[in-house]
Amino acid sequence: MPSPSTPAPYTLNDGRLELLAVDHARNIARRYALEVSEDLFGFHVVETAWGRVGGWTTAKRVSCPTLAEADRLISHHLRRRASAERRIGAAYRPVGA
Repeated sequence: MPSPSTPAPYTLNDGRLELLAVDHARNIARRYALEVSEDLFGFHVVETAWGRVGGWTTAKRVSCPTLAEADRLISHHLRRRASAERRIGAAYRPVGA
């Protein structure tokens, strides 16, 4: 796993990022979405959704009191996606890239 100071290879565009990991030969078709927004109370909400492409999606929302905490959580998720090729055998690629 990369060290916490290693930057993730993906960036959010307008607070949103969608990634796909596809390898038809190995029957791998995974989707991962990440979105950050601000709620009415000024907290930063980080929402992640993941699952098989075309199937059910699991989602999780985490509320962070500071932007620094939200950035730390986002970096953790993106570093984990960056290690997907080693873990599941297919690298995540941004949708539209």
